[in-house]
Amino acid sequence: MREPPTRLFDELSRVMTGAVGLAQGVQKEADSFVRSQIERVFRDSDFVSREEFEAFREMAIAARDENEKLAARVAALEAELATKK
Repeated sequence: MREPPTRLFDELSRVMTGAVGLAQGVQKEADSFVRSQIERVFRDSDFVSREEFEAFREMAIAARDENEKLAARVAALEAELATKK
């Protein structure tokens, strides 16, 4: 005797639900693996973090500003010295 179509659809639905759950689990594992590999590559490389870059950038800006101030001061002192000679 054949199974009623509803039972067949119930079984098929259960199998498909299990397959979807398995696929989601595999996807999570793959995402986790890829993420860990990317983190390992960045950790083992000579890349700097955003915080380190920003700190260095601020130091470079401050040094450039100080350099410009000192250059202006030297130019003023040279001009003063030139007028005294």
